[in-house]
Amino acid sequence: MKILKFSGTSIGSPEGMRSIINIIKTPENAGKISLAVVAAFSGLTDDIINAAYTALEKSPSGNSHSQKLKIIANRHRSIAVQFLKPEARKEAVDEINSLVFELGQILDGVAMLGELSPRTLDLLMSFGERFSAMLLTRIINESGVKAAYLDSRDLIKANTQYGSAQYLQKETYSAIKEFFKKNSKTAKDTIFITTGFIASTMDGQTVTLGRGGSDLTGAIFAAALQANILEIWTDIDGIYTANPRLVKNAFSIKEMHYLEAMEISHFGAKILFPLTIKPLMEKNIPIAIRNTFNPSAKGTLISGKKIKSEYPVSGISSISNVSLIRLQGPGMVGVAGFSARVFGAMARHGINIILITQGSSEYSICFAVSPKEAAKAETAIENEFFHEIKSGLIEKPITENDLSIIAVVGKNMKSISGISGRFFHALGRSSINVVAIAQGSSEINISAVILRKDEEKALNAVHEAFFHSSLRSVNLFQIGTGLIGSTLLDQIEKHRLTLAEKDKISINISGLANVDYMVFSPPHNAPMGLAPKKTGEYLNKGQAALMPALNIEKLDLKKFIDRMISLNLPNACFCDCTASDAVAASYGRILEAGIPVVTPNKRANSGTLNYYNKIINYSRQRRIPYLYETTVCAGLPLISTLRDLYLCGDKVKKIEGVLSGTLSFIFNNFDGKKPFSVLVREAKEKGYTEPDPRDDLNAMDAARKALILARECGLSLEFKDVKIEPILPPACLKAKSIEDFFTELEKYDAVIEKRRAQAAAKGLVLRYIAVIENGKAKLKFSAESKDSPFRILSGSDNMVVITTERYSKLPMVIKGPGAGAQVTAGGIFADIVRAARTLV
Repeated sequence: MKILKFSGTSIGSPEGMRSIINIIKTPENAGKISLAVVAAFSGLTDDIINAAYTALEKSPSGNSHSQKLKIIANRHRSIAVQFLKPEARKEAVDEINSLVFELGQILDGVAMLGELSPRTLDLLMSFGERFSAMLLTRIINESGVKAAYLDSRDLIKANTQYGSAQYLQKETYSAIKEFFKKNSKTAKDTIFITTGFIASTMDGQTVTLGRGGSDLTGAIFAAALQANILEIWTDIDGIYTANPRLVKNAFSIKEMHYLEAMEISHFGAKILFPLTIKPLMEKNIPIAIRNTFNPSAKGTLISGKKIKSEYPVSGISSISNVSLIRLQGPGMVGVAGFSARVFGAMARHGINIILITQGSSEYSICFAVSPKEAAKAETAIENEFFHEIKSGLIEKPITENDLSIIAVVGKNMKSISGISGRFFHALGRSSINVVAIAQGSSEINISAVILRKDEEKALNAVHEAFFHSSLRSVNLFQIGTGLIGSTLLDQIEKHRLTLAEKDKISINISGLANVDYMVFSPPHNAPMGLAPKKTGEYLNKGQAALMPALNIEKLDLKKFIDRMISLNLPNACFCDCTASDAVAASYGRILEAGIPVVTPNKRANSGTLNYYNKIINYSRQRRIPYLYETTVCAGLPLISTLRDLYLCGDKVKKIEGVLSGTLSFIFNNFDGKKPFSVLVREAKEKGYTEPDPRDDLNAMDAARKALILARECGLSLEFKDVKIEPILPPACLKAKSIEDFFTELEKYDAVIEKRRAQAAAKGLVLRYIAVIENGKAKLKFSAESKDSPFRILSGSDNMVVITTERYSKLPMVIKGPGAGAQVTAGGIFADIVRAARTLV
């Protein structure tokens, strides 16, 4: 024997109706279905409630609710017209009209009296199920399967708690058994179609079992009749590991234990009414959650058997809007019965408590309630503890609003260590503040109260931690698509699939901007976000029309950062591929939002010492990655090496380095065969210099790099403290144009050639070197002897020589390409991967 329940989303459309007919007529169900429970059409109960409040607010003479009644009637008539032949259609329409008339009379009474009691509201809400059950009965009969209408109010008896009545088990089970005993002959070849959600009191008043209570109706009938299974047909493929509307990587769960399903349904999984489980668990009747629109999917089976799973938890759920009430004070400590008074006061006022937590110090206790009950709960507490509050033993209750509860659920949790650690690390890594924590002694559930704005972010972060724990992901927001930025996007494009498959690191482009435009990946876009290379190319070419699905906007830096923060994505990361002071000035705000920063931009670390210290300290104290390896010597592992030396207790005594690829090329080739000005022209033609070579030859870039290294060694220096020996005379730097600059530079050739020749006469070569020593930083010309490591430099390579207490006799040498789009982008890419490795 099977009991089926069809949701409002299943029955409220022609497509759903056709699928229901097919489900009932399939060979696996033929002759096995005793009863089908029907919910109201999707959204209809809300429409009736709205009509009731419309009637309450206006007089009946204004006919204020008549239009809503017409919409309700037409919705059902439309289904009747599509599925019923003329004779049956006329009977159905007559019955629809009769129910609409009855509903209208009650609404007129509400308008006339200006009163809408809970009792009247329950009666009004009953019409949705009565409409749908009547209509489905006729449609199933029309399809060739015998069906009979059954009003659940005749059999399910409940108390008078209007809005969420509790059914009376003894009386209800007895009535159901008696009915099916009397109608045993009919039941052999007939499916009873019954109204979900509604019951009646012992004196015949209509009550509802709570919103979503049609599931409970099915469970009551299944338990009373000892059915083999209850199948709940809805619009998704079972119970998911998390809400698939919020977590794009969520997937359906094949099997669950009753207790797990009960916990998940309580914590916001709206696919199942929380009270449904108990009557079925008592009778050991399994529940199947199936998809009306995809009946081939097996869905989720809920039972009492032990389930083996590869995952440590079964699912993650949330309640999206709660209020937390906190009561604290010294008058609570060691006082017996205090908690009983708190919760007794809540019970007397009919306030449901969602979550409770109390510290071992007994100084405070807090509990979560629905926001609509928060004010009532606060007043109840103030009345209950009036004298203690007045005497100062207890503080007035404090209510925090706009909160959510996120919970991980799993029966196997108690046998696996580290679940709590993984849960809270995932939240912490995404900068999600935990307001309160609760865990039951059964160890099936761990719950955390968080800010409501962080709910979706938390669900995604925790889901990834438990169900994709081998995959580390980054939602990347990149600004800058010039040479370096475009090369980075190209590298990500080529390598990210391999990175995801083999190394379990996923890089998703969630936002991208250049100097003109910005674009964001649409919510729940393809798993890896924007196409890196293609999107960058379209932005650079201004070809917004080629991406119609994306909302491309003019760049507004503040708006870009605001949007990135407001999206509140888990594992977000910001990458700055510009040389902009404005972007660098935003790092502090981005880090404070809990978003890691990866950058080759030297402006922040070579700016004011105060700002440098602010972002460095904030990053380290809050453990939010701030990665800037490529600010000095492109992809060479220099910053990380200095950091490792510091962490292992070594002390840097001296750093010497050729820090500019441009200057390295020029001086490596300055051997007297070509004038200095010719070498500068060659460097420009090869793309080693900035468009204006003076931006390299004024040594400002090298000075910024030297300052960054000095600060990494712990020196508190400002940019003005870096001593710079000029490479060129003022006349070169002040020239009006680039060609004028080269004209002036040619005049300087003889001077610098003389300096080179003097060094060569002594067997030395000229190099332009940064030196950090004795608390100072400087850039200078240096005549290097034949045993100097700087003499082996070639091309545009950089070299840094580090002398420490441990590396004193033989200093550490780091050498390699210090410039170039490929190596710089590669270094940035490596930093992004490092950010991913800090994730759960």
